[in-house]
This record gives sequence, structure tokens and C-alpha cells, in this order.
Amino acid sequence: MSSRLKKVEPKKTFELNIEASPVPYYAQVRDALRKRILDRSLVPHQKMPSESQMIEMFGVSRITIRRALHELENEGLIFGVHGKGTFVSKPKAFQDLTHLQSFGEAMQPHGYETFSKVISLKELRPSDQVLEKLAVAKNEKVTEIKRVRYLNREPMSVETSYFPEAIGRRLIKEDLSSKDIFLILENDFGIVLGNAELVVGAHLADDLQARLLGVESGSPMLHIERLTSAKNGQAVNFEHLYHRGDSFRYKVRVERSSSKDKK
Repeated sequence: MSSRLKKVEPKKTFELNIEASPVPYYAQVRDALRKRILDRSLVPHQKMPSESQMIEMFGVSRITIRRALHELENEGLIFGVHGKGTFVSKPKAFQDLTHLQSFGEAMQPHGYETFSKVISLKELRPSDQVLEKLAVAKNEKVTEIKRVRYLNREPMSVETSYFPEAIGRRLIKEDLSSKDIFLILENDFGIVLGNAELVVGAHLADDLQARLLGVESGSPMLHIERLTSAKNGQAVNFEHLYHRGDSFRYKVRVERSSSKDKK
């Protein structure tokens, strides 16, 4: 790992003028550092200034600096290496499976920048699997949308999504690079989403996925099949999501049934 870590000298861009504010000093320092990480003024594996350097830069106490760094570490934005210092983390997406959210909705609370690159948009005859999942007639076409999803300007996943023709024809007219499809469906199309069924498995990146995500062919990936339905039970979207194995985590909480519940 040490060969990938980069040193950084103190820069004027880290200076922060603490002003009278209801926002605590540690939060101001945390937010200033987070901004520079997210806008890539500090890049992954780059070494952060030392505590002493940041005390001088920001004009605050060591306790304040340590609390700011502790919160950034909890957010997964930085990590410490014993005897070497603190470094910028590679962005990692984290999503709670117990909530039906789009990629952008899940990342926004963490302050991450997200956008998409549309690879292709087309209408086609559905495969047997897509036909079954979307419950469309055999003579109907579906709309296929392929995108690469980015987190802090790093490619995170390749997504292939299928929509019934009526929905798909409207979607292809939208700005799919900056707008989340879930939000378009609900806010613009008036479709109230209800639930989703997910199947999670392992996958090895093929040549195209590897090129789009900047990884080696055969790299481990997380493969998710997701079928999303509206409140009325109508299927509106079936998709294959391929996430980089080194950059994506899902979280789910499960409850154990009591012996009484099992009877």
C-alpha cells in the first residue's frame, strides 16, 4: 500500500477563517476538508497534512482537528495508517437495502457527488427474462437504458435497465445524466413506487465492464437483479446492476423471529 500513498505539503487552499457562527469549529474544519476531498483537490491515497500543520492552517486546537478527522473517517472519506499518517480514501458507495432508493438518493446524505454517463438508449424485443419480469405482451417492445454511475467522478457501476415501452419512450427524452430515474418516475411521471425485489450474487467483470469501470477483466463485482413495482403492483423497471467489488457495500438488517412467532 505504501507505494500508492502520496505526500502533500500544506497549501493555502486549506486555510479557514473561523467566524462567529452557531456551527462548531470542528464541523467547519470537517466540512472544509470534506469539500476538498469531494472536489478532488485531495485525491484518493493522498496524504493529509499532519495534525500540527492543520492546527496552524485552521487556527484551532488539536482536539478540534482530531474530532473533525474522526468524523471524516467515520464517513469513509479518510483512513489512518499507523506510523505513516492519514490518507484520503477511495470513494465507496454504501446503500441500505431496507429502503428503496435510487443511487443518487442514497449517496446525497453523505455529501457525495453523483452523475451518470448514458452508454446506449434503444427499443428492442425483450428477452424471456425481461418479458416475464415486466409482464409485457410478447409483441411489445421494451426500452433498454445502459449507464455508468459515478461517485465523486469515479465509475462505480454499470447498469442495464428495462422499462415498458410507454414509460421508456418518455424516459429517453429526459436528462438521464444528472437526474435519477426514480425521481423522474415519481415527480415527473406521477408513478408512485412501492417496492422492489432484489437478487444478489457474484460476478466477474467482462471486457466491456472492465473498460467502463477502469478495472481488470475478471475483477470481482457485485451483481444485483432488481425488479421495481409501483404502489398498484405494476412492474415499472427491471435491471441488472453491476457494482465494483472494491467500491460498493450494501447493508441490511434482519430480525430473528421468536419461538412464539414460529408457531
